[in-house]
Amino acid sequence: MATEVGKPPSLPSYPQMIFEAMSALQQKDGANKTAISKYIESRYGDLPAGHSNLLSAHLTRMKDTGELVFFKNNYLIPDPTARPRRGRGRPPKPKDPLAPGAVVPSEPKSRGRPKKDPNAEPAPKKPKPVAPSAQPAVSKTGRPRGRPRKVQPQSAGGGAEES
Repeated sequence: MATEVGKPPSLPSYPQMIFEAMSALQQKDGANKTAISKYIESRYGDLPAGHSNLLSAHLTRMKDTGELVFFKNNYLIPDPTARPRRGRGRPPKPKDPLAPGAVVPSEPKSRGRPKKDPNAEPAPKKPKPVAPSAQPAVSKTGRPRGRPRKVQPQSAGGGAEES
């Protein structure tokens, strides 16, 4: 029977390779991604083209599911007797379980201004009031808008006088 061309020899799954690398490296503070990657590359020479992306994705997934613990840029196999370590910063708020009989919204509430309805009629234009341009615009207080006009000083004896 002919073997498939271009298919790498069968490799164990990434989680198995990661656990093997972690146990072989035997570092007290865990192993970082580079050390795990170098071990896997040295042990299994022929790896897929996207090895670093696959390794990152599997490490992240294993961290999220709790199979690994990520602390100070190192991955650790969690000790079942140890209490969970916390990172820096404020811990996240615990999620409240839904009250019995509460309705779960199918879509999250949208944020911001709602979108315009494309089928709706456009709103009628409001006619602008026509102000007579001869009179200055007067506000509700009865005074004209803006800075008052500069008052010209009257000259007492500086001009030609008639007697």
